[in-house]
Amino acid sequence: MNTERWAVRYARWALGAAFLSGIASRFGWWGANKGYGNFANFVRYTAEVNAFMPAFTIPFLAWAATVAELGLGIALITGFQPRWTALGSAVLLALFAIAMTISLGLRSPLDYSVFSASACALLLYSRETPKT
Repeated sequence: MNTERWAVRYARWALGAAFLSGIASRFGWWGANKGYGNFANFVRYTAEVNAFMPAFTIPFLAWAATVAELGLGIALITGFQPRWTALGSAVLLALFAIAMTISLGLRSPLDYSVFSASACALLLYSRETPKT
């Protein structure tokens, strides 16, 4: 049993599950009073996090984040293109963290461990060996 192999797998699954849990929350699959509870609440939160963006971009950003998190979550859990999926996850999470910092202050992305998750994804990128 290779500890590093299992640690990489665990990190992939944890990040993937976190992305998919966010999807479940924004569609109310965890329950109406859990997390976002519905997509309209998620769109409102997207507007808060991206307060520096024009209002007309917010629905696009909410849907783009949803599609990206769904694709990356599934790819992380299944192990599809692990290096590129990890890099995409790191970049997406870093963008989330930067937007949160600009709009809500540094405490918010730290409290939600967004920088930590981005760093974890970057470590995954560095550990996954390319297929030759």
